Amino acid sequence: MVFLLALTAPAAAADAPAAFVPHYVSVRGATANLREGPSYDHRILWIYQHKDYPLKEIATFDAWRKVKDVDGVVGWMHHTQLSDRRTVLFVGFTKSDLHETDDPHSRVIAHAGPGVVARLKACKLQVCEVEASGTDGWVDKRDIWGVDVGEVFQ
Repeated sequence: MVFLLALTAPAAAADAPAAFVPHYVSVRGATANLREGPSYDHRILWIYQHKDYPLKEIATFDAWRKVKDVDGVVGWMHHTQLSDRRTVLFVGFTKSDLHETDDPHSRVIAHAGPGVVARLKACKLQVCEVEASGTDGWVDKRDIWGVDVGEVFQ
């Protein structure tokens, strides 16, 4: 009997679901309801009214996703209201510079004010490439929300 248990334990571990990893998502449509719990019976806390608005998915329950926004507001959204499309939100109190290249000393090609949502295209350690209103440029990670500090990708 002990021998049989030893043989089945590794198979059970292999079938275990992968651990959840928090990640960024965005609002799929023009509006999305943030609820206080994972069902349509729960009260709506907030209505997001901006397509592609970035959120951080921090947990899941059935078809529901627990998300957090830039202000730290936490609630639940049905998965159909979310997209895996990566976007960022410009933050701060002044306009942020978009540079022509990933070099922070390169020519400034545009400015983005706080609250602008942009599509995230690539990230290096300190800068990310974004596209907003048809303009591609590189921005300092400190000026955007929707990407982790050490996140790097092409």
